[in-house]
Amino acid sequence: MQNRATATISAILVDDEKLASEELAYQLKEFPDIEIIATASNGLEALKLIQDLEPDLVFLDVQMPGLDGMSVIRKLRELDIPLPHFVMATAYDQYAVEAFRWEALDYVLKPVDKERLTVAVDRARKAVSDRNKGAPPEPPSPKPALQRSKLLVRSNQRNFIVDAQDVVYATIDDGLITVVASNLEGQSNYRTIEELQSNLDPDTFWRVHRSYLVNIHRIKEVIPWFKSSFQLRMDDKKQTEIPVSRVQTKRLRALLKL
Repeated sequence: MQNRATATISAILVDDEKLASEELAYQLKEFPDIEIIATASNGLEALKLIQDLEPDLVFLDVQMPGLDGMSVIRKLRELDIPLPHFVMATAYDQYAVEAFRWEALDYVLKPVDKERLTVAVDRARKAVSDRNKGAPPEPPSPKPALQRSKLLVRSNQRNFIVDAQDVVYATIDDGLITVVASNLEGQSNYRTIEELQSNLDPDTFWRVHRSYLVNIHRIKEVIPWFKSSFQLRMDDKKQTEIPVSRVQTKRLRALLKL
């Protein structure tokens, strides 16, 4: 999670009942340091938002169709990424033991009582503060042993040689790296984004998100997204929009004088 100069805690609300989500959002207005950056109505939406926005805190409904709250936490753990703190919310108290087994920060019953919500928010404040105090400094970008000017990209069972400067961005999904260049899209033989990044010019290629590496010269537009976060619209054929992690937002502001 990001170290912030302010005490703002970024939060996502996840509930398949719209009224319940709206009521919780209304109650959280009493806590000005809680910034609701997004809401989700199911577990799959929650998974994507948590990965893209990297919130400090998630208020997570337990019972949802398809992917329930416990499954959301389990799948995030399988991805081996830094997790936010979770406050589980449900109308049923029998899930409390399982919630704490998954190391939930707190567990509140719906409808949420104001005093009980205050306790949960206080716990969240302390947990986020403790995590930020203990957070190691962000590591520097990997220094390339050899900056490659050409990359091999496999497309339609053919191997193409692509000029590195023509690469717009690269992304990884399920262990497979896709390279998108000006006139070509295909797979890279690198195993990780880190490995690919370490072989490219660090002044040109920027890891804006754990799943994306972008060519800063091919950024077409910066789009405000969910209040204090941003997306980058790239100048590839699809005008792809790429999320900037909250950790990298500070660098984005400095780079483009936002």
